[in-house]
Amino acid sequence: MNTPRIPSRRGLLIGGAAVAAGGLAAACTGNTPEEASKPAAAINGGDNDKPGTKVTIGFSAPAADHGWIAAITKNAQDVAKNYSDVTLRAVEPTNDINQQISAVESLIAAKVNVLVLLPNDGAQLNQVARKAMDAGIPVVNLDRVFPDKLSYRTWIGGDNYGMGVAAGHYVGEKLKQKNVSNPVIVEIQGIATLPLTQDRSKGFADALATYDFKVTAKQDAKFTVESGNQVAANLLQAHKKIDALWNHDDDQGVGVLAAIKQANRKEFFMVGGAGSANAMREIQGSGVLEATVTYSPTMAGSAIRIARLIAQDKGMADLVEQRAPQSLTLASETVTKDNVATYLPLGFES
Repeated sequence: MNTPRIPSRRGLLIGGAAVAAGGLAAACTGNTPEEASKPAAAINGGDNDKPGTKVTIGFSAPAADHGWIAAITKNAQDVAKNYSDVTLRAVEPTNDINQQISAVESLIAAKVNVLVLLPNDGAQLNQVARKAMDAGIPVVNLDRVFPDKLSYRTWIGGDNYGMGVAAGHYVGEKLKQKNVSNPVIVEIQGIATLPLTQDRSKGFADALATYDFKVTAKQDAKFTVESGNQVAANLLQAHKKIDALWNHDDDQGVGVLAAIKQANRKEFFMVGGAGSANAMREIQGSGVLEATVTYSPTMAGSAIRIARLIAQDKGMADLVEQRAPQSLTLASETVTKDNVATYLPLGFES
C-alpha cells in the first residue's frame, strides 16, 4: 500500500481573543500580599488600552512545529504589537526541556516585569516557574498547567475536560439518533502522559457513559501528523467496522484523515479537536469529519493582555474584583456544518 503524501503544518490564528482586553479597569486587591497592599485606581474607571507604565513581558513556548503552537506564538506577538507600552522579549522556542529551563532562567536574569510561559511539560518546568515567582516576577501560566499553584500568578487555557465532554455528547447523540447499539468508538489521543490529554479522555468517557456507551479502543498519536497517520492506520486495520472516531487534535488529524482516505473507509463519522481551518474546510465537505471542538490558540493573545494588566497593577473592567483573576478557562465549542462559516475565520492552518 502506498503511503499518501501528508501535508506539512504551519499556522496562525487571526481573530478575537476569548478574554476581553478592551476597557480593562485598574483596581486594588490581588492574590499576593504585595498586590493587596497597593492603592487602587477608581473602580470601573479608566481605559486600560491607553498607554500606561512600560512593561517588558518575557515569553517562552515550545517550538512551532505544530500548527496550534505556531498560532500560539503568532497570537502573542500580534497582541503585544498593539501596545506601545509593551516590549515582548521572546526566547528561542524549543522542544527540549533543559533548553526551555535555561531560556526561562535568562528571562529571570533579565528581570522582565512578567513572564508568559507555555511549558513543554508543566511538571518539569514547575521549579523554574517557581524560581521566577520567588524572584518577584509574576508568571502567567499558559495552557499546560504547573502542578504547584505557587509557581504561577494566573493560569489561562482551554477546558480540556469540557472539550472531551463536547466531543462525547456529539458522538453519543449522533449514535442514539442512528439507533446504534454497542458501537465501536475509537479515540486517538495527543500525548497520553500529559494531564490535558487525560482530562480530554476523561471528559469523553464521562459524556459517553450518559448514553451507556464506552470507548472501544484508544491510542495516542503525540500531536504529530506522522504519528496521527500511523496510529489511525493501525486502528483502522484492527477494527474492520467503526461507528465513530474522536481525534483529540486537528494537527495530527491531517495524518488521521490521510490514513482514512488511503484505506477508503467511510462507514463512520469523525470528530476533531482544536478548531483548525483545514478541519473546518473538511467539515464543509462530504467526508467523515463532521465536527471539531475548539481549543483556541487566541488564549496566547489573552495571556499577553492579562500579563500587561498584572504588571501595571490593573484589573478587568467587566469584573467586580479588582485584580486580574487567578485562572481563566476558555469555553470549548462544537463546530459543525451548521455553524462552520462563523468559526472558519478564526481557524488556524495545520
